[in-house]
Amino acid sequence: MLMEELFFEIGAIIVVAAASAMVISRLRLPLVIAYILTGILVGPSVFALTRSPEIFEAMSKIGVAFLLFTVGLGLNWRNVRDVGGIALATGVGQVVVTSFIGFAIGQMLGFDALTSLYIAVAFSFSSTIIIVKLLYDKDELDTLYGRISVGFLLVQDLIAMFILLGLGALGTGASVPNVVTQTLVKIALLIPLFWIVSTYVTPRLVAYAAKSQELLFVFSIGWCFLVAGLLYWLGFGVEMGALVAGITLSGTIFEREINARIRSLRDFFLLIFFVVLGTRLSMASIGTVIVPTIVFSAYVLVGNPILAMLVMRALGYHPRTGFLSGTTVAQISEFSFIVLAAGIALGHLDETVLTIATAVGVITIGVSSFVIHHNDQIYEICRPFFRFLEPKRMLAQERPRERVPAKMFLFGLHHIGLAALRAFEDIRQPFVVVDFDPTVIRNLVATNVPALYGDVSDENFLEEIGVERATFIVSTIPEVSVSLEILGYLRSKKFKGTVIVSARLPEEAAKCYAAGATFVIIPTMLGGEKLRELLTDKKTRRQSWEQLARRVGQMA
Repeated sequence: MLMEELFFEIGAIIVVAAASAMVISRLRLPLVIAYILTGILVGPSVFALTRSPEIFEAMSKIGVAFLLFTVGLGLNWRNVRDVGGIALATGVGQVVVTSFIGFAIGQMLGFDALTSLYIAVAFSFSSTIIIVKLLYDKDELDTLYGRISVGFLLVQDLIAMFILLGLGALGTGASVPNVVTQTLVKIALLIPLFWIVSTYVTPRLVAYAAKSQELLFVFSIGWCFLVAGLLYWLGFGVEMGALVAGITLSGTIFEREINARIRSLRDFFLLIFFVVLGTRLSMASIGTVIVPTIVFSAYVLVGNPILAMLVMRALGYHPRTGFLSGTTVAQISEFSFIVLAAGIALGHLDETVLTIATAVGVITIGVSSFVIHHNDQIYEICRPFFRFLEPKRMLAQERPRERVPAKMFLFGLHHIGLAALRAFEDIRQPFVVVDFDPTVIRNLVATNVPALYGDVSDENFLEEIGVERATFIVSTIPEVSVSLEILGYLRSKKFKGTVIVSARLPEEAAKCYAAGATFVIIPTMLGGEKLRELLTDKKTRRQSWEQLARRVGQMA
């Protein structure tokens, strides 16, 4: 009878989730909102359709593990190295400053010092699960702000892990310094161990499993659970274990195939994760905590992004990058609930704080999901308010156009931009690379590549660098809003040269062609080396690129 009840409970959740998703999709909102709404509807506050909370909690854990496993599969260590400094600084800085201000807010709302401290620390963490899913859905995990966001979210997760280790030590009576020391020793031993495994063991295992797609699928899931279980046994948590499991397979040539096969399974269990989050909201008790819920929600939604943007601006990043990254920290994390639950178990907190946390979680996740989905458009609306943060001058031993007038511009160096740079060097005409990642600019200048720091979606910046006087422009930045800004500016200046821009989808490419693009790169269809080959072959000849665009259009 239990199995039949569980079957119908899962079935009811899926039906309600599908209906909610249809409505939310019609409203052009992120589907995460539909899943949380489903949790509220099927939870104890409304229809009370879920009577097996332990089973659904376990299923939600599996969803989290699969998500971080796929993140690990796609983790590029070169990208991690490039954004490691900013990720560490932003992650630590945001947690410290947010905790300090959150503590002051808790005191003003009448909470005692210990409760204020718990809430402040818990609400300083942002949800890696939510952000990775939303950035993945937007295909922006590998953008500059996406890599920085994932980096500082992982830093936050590490901080949360050490806090939980400390709370666990308090619960067992163990010494906190001893627990932390033991953890650091374990990390020091595990890093070389997993490097050896990922270098010499997993490539052979995956190559054997890849002889059958079904075997590869089963092996990948088994590997995820094996490594996650091992690290959980060592005290690191399922989430960290699943991430490491993915990283150890990321160096194989089969990581895309593994990712594609696990994706549907991951999405199903993640649906359960968000539903479980919604079921935690008790509508009966929400009225008693309405004021702290509103205050803390407003702080997380507004204060966290502003703090992140200011920290990144202090480190030299453009306000646009800081704003987009800041929108990813405008919600609380699953670790927030775990920290508060640990405090309740230790007798430090009253259970009402979990009601506050759940309400804040539902509100901030719902609103931030919408904001992240439309963060480019929101930035353009808010841009006048951030003008004072924009750099007053360009970096990079500035203004190479004053030394040699640039005939070619390359906007954006990440991804296929590196291949385009090599082709630009082969063409042997004066060129300039433009990017708003200060680390990229410093590296280029160190190798004597002419480079400028700036935002190419800003018409004032385009006018200042004299882009309309060039004959050949390539933008590898895939955001269609940026491409359309560039094309709009060039059209207003009656630009007659060749302009190649980027877009993620064929529909976006069509908009760019209508706006005057000579050719549109779709990165998923055109690799970096192929772009270099085309640049070397066609060089800056506008007619050649127009002919190629017509051929691509005919094939589509």
